Amino acid sequence: MNINSDNLVSISEANQNFSKVARLVDEKGTAIILKNNAPRYVLLDYSLFHKNAIADDVDVNAAAERILKKHIKAFEELAK
Repeated sequence: MNINSDNLVSISEANQNFSKVARLVDEKGTAIILKNNAPRYVLLDYSLFHKNAIADDVDVNAAAERILKKHIKAFEELAK
């Protein structure tokens, strides 16, 4: 994930003015909340979360196939 410096908000500012942070998310899609000047939390638009959180069957099948090919000898040994 790339972090845009325009999306950075301190935790104290987020605590005191959450509506400002919510507007930032509405405009930019995400906000990064800093704690002790380091990125700590990500607030993102639910539609982006939902879109990125659900892997479709093709992605899952492709990942399974890659793992199987990479470790085929181990799987064959386990099958004995």
